[in-house]
Amino acid sequence: MTTSPLPHQARGIAQSFGIDPQRYDRTRAPYPQAMIERIVSAASGPDFLNVGSGTGIEARQFQSAGRTVLGVEPDARMADFARATGIDVEVATFEKWEPAGRMFDAVVCGTAWHWVDPLAGAAKAGRILRPGGVLAPFGHVYEPPAPVATAIATAFRRVAPDSPVGPTGSGSIREGYRRLYDRAADAVRAVGGFAEPEIWRHDWERDYTRDELLDLVPTSGGMTTLPAEQVTEVLAEVGAAVDEVGGVVTMPYTTWGLTAVRLAG
Repeated sequence: MTTSPLPHQARGIAQSFGIDPQRYDRTRAPYPQAMIERIVSAASGPDFLNVGSGTGIEARQFQSAGRTVLGVEPDARMADFARATGIDVEVATFEKWEPAGRMFDAVVCGTAWHWVDPLAGAAKAGRILRPGGVLAPFGHVYEPPAPVATAIATAFRRVAPDSPVGPTGSGSIREGYRRLYDRAADAVRAVGGFAEPEIWRHDWERDYTRDELLDLVPTSGGMTTLPAEQVTEVLAEVGAAVDEVGGVVTMPYTTWGLTAVRLAG
């Protein structure tokens, strides 16, 4: 029996989101303000490292909260977009990035920590955080209404049956996403040097018109690696499903997060 790779082992997918950074930045939702404030309050100072900074969505939110943010992003296309919005970004995977003696008060990561090797990532965060600094990965997951979710899953499985990601299994996607943060917490405990990690969640909703949803779906993992004609095929079924439910869908979101404070010594 074969098993799917863990997310951080699927580097090709991890670095496929930069195929259209403008669409990614336009469609991906910002993070709940309460979550931004929670992390800012937990950090011991203003110097933030943003791992997997992408187009700079969360970096700009932390900048607006008065923090100094340095991004680390493996995809040069995403990094270029973020720089154009005022974010300082260095191109590298977090595992290979060289801190050059720099230390930080927070290591944050928005919907990307699962692309980092959990043990290597936690260990490196521990080395570059000042005592009292916080490691804080977090991420969105949304759950379309049943008719739309079925359309996405059915079309995706038909056009990409061998993809290691995509709509699979049953049960709540939002609840299942917690496993990524349980795995991250286990890694934090394993490397040591942190207080007991805390896992938390924010639940919220966002309405999408048909066009807005069809703009968002191609930025999902797995979709970014499909040929254009297969993306079009999936979107046709999704659009028909949205039409059947009235042209607007209310999307329940959960933003999961983890905070772990670096101990002194």
